[in-house]
Amino acid sequence: MDAAYDAVLFDNDGVLTTPTDREVLIDAMHDAFAAVGVVDPPSEHVRTVMGPSVDSLREVADTHDVDPHELWTAREHAAVTAQLEEIEAGRKRPYDDIDAIRDLEVATAIVSNNQHETIGNIVSQFELDWFDVWYGREPTVKGIDRKKPTPYYLELALEELGAENALFVGDSWVDVEAADAAGIDAAFLRRDHVEGVGLPRAPTVEIESLEAIPELL
Repeated sequence: MDAAYDAVLFDNDGVLTTPTDREVLIDAMHDAFAAVGVVDPPSEHVRTVMGPSVDSLREVADTHDVDPHELWTAREHAAVTAQLEEIEAGRKRPYDDIDAIRDLEVATAIVSNNQHETIGNIVSQFELDWFDVWYGREPTVKGIDRKKPTPYYLELALEELGAENALFVGDSWVDVEAADAAGIDAAFLRRDHVEGVGLPRAPTVEIESLEAIPELL
């Protein structure tokens, strides 16, 4: 591990803020189907639309004779709305250790698979505008293929920061894979919700709190 990092990038859900309750997102998927005229969709279609590939989204849309782009637009709108309600209700909130990274002496960024609008709401609601750059997934079908483990948004953030030796902090295998694909180090943050979870690829370092980040610099 090279400690001379010139930037630290962070995943959001499960790293900076608590994950959104799964049942809230399931309800949002039902709202999305209803918005395109599909009543009582099969549970497997709801699960698919939670995190589809482009092909699986098209298959579900074709089954219900709806346009996949319209279904995805409705899905993204419903997810953004539901998560904003969770934020405003105080159920989705920053972790207590986020203050440990507020004054790092290197550039910082957020790179998330969540919607760009949701990350914007998080930055605004929790006054996280001290991050230099933030990226969420664009609300288009094309955005599905650009989410991690694809390094697309990581590479955009690295380019905008002008970083040559960065660290990416995440809480899932897709974060570790995306960091590797982008050619940067990965810190796996093992919070309670990923206790005991195995990884197909070893991260550069494993930590238990954001309080460890200043020490890595």
